[in-house]
Amino acid sequence: MSEQLLRRKILREAKRLGAELIGFAPVSRWAEYNELPEQYWPQTIWKPVETVIALGVPMLLPIVESTPSINHTVLYDTTNTLLDQLAYRLAVFLNNLGHASIFMPRDGYGSLEILLKKMPACFSQVYAGKYAGLGTIGYSHNLLNPRYGPRARYVSVLTSAVLPGDPVIEKDLCKGCCICQRLCPAQAMSPDPTSKLARLDCVKCTEFHQQLTAESRWPCGVCSKVCAVGEDRELYGKKSIRTYLNEREAIENDPSHPDYKHLVHLRQHGSDGERNY
Repeated sequence: MSEQLLRRKILREAKRLGAELIGFAPVSRWAEYNELPEQYWPQTIWKPVETVIALGVPMLLPIVESTPSINHTVLYDTTNTLLDQLAYRLAVFLNNLGHASIFMPRDGYGSLEILLKKMPACFSQVYAGKYAGLGTIGYSHNLLNPRYGPRARYVSVLTSAVLPGDPVIEKDLCKGCCICQRLCPAQAMSPDPTSKLARLDCVKCTEFHQQLTAESRWPCGVCSKVCAVGEDRELYGKKSIRTYLNEREAIENDPSHPDYKHLVHLRQHGSDGERNY
């Protein structure tokens, strides 16, 4: 079977299984860009791999906007379950075609407590997505996709099949507005003079997520919510991010404010927490 025919078969099967974003990255790109320590390269983790297939599904913007809420929690859990299942099934599909394949789960840690002690996860879905042409890495360290901005979740299939890679997006999608830093509830981002990305305090971020977990309304996702990148903003009529800048103060002054009362309603039900932002 030719590489192009196999690629078409994979695309068709991945879409059938529920993937909305699909990209192919030859493993040579990890060495070519050399942005991660070698122990995090796919070929170090599993020697037979020749190609990484990055798969993504969207996080729906109006639900992301409700964070922190049980609705956002369920959306997160739903996409995570879908990603792991579709990656597993696509790996089996490739195995049955004679191409040894495995998948790397969308998260690589057992709990936030473990993550605090042992950072980071063993494999970066963000960099796999970048090298597979699905987006660029934004100031917040999220993968920014043209269709969904940072509002997508990812998983990867590692396969021994040699497949043509998708072009890497060279133009930076990040607008450099730093609104994610300004509105981060954990204040986990600060400017890094050596990089276009923020200096990210992963401990602060994770500890804040522990608070939200105790309230049954995690993850945070504010950096994804407020990002201006993504065609989904136009779909949902959310072209401006100005409403995010005013949200906290407006709700504190008047929880029944017409622009935000729906968010207050969603946050008041199904979880244990009073914080609004």
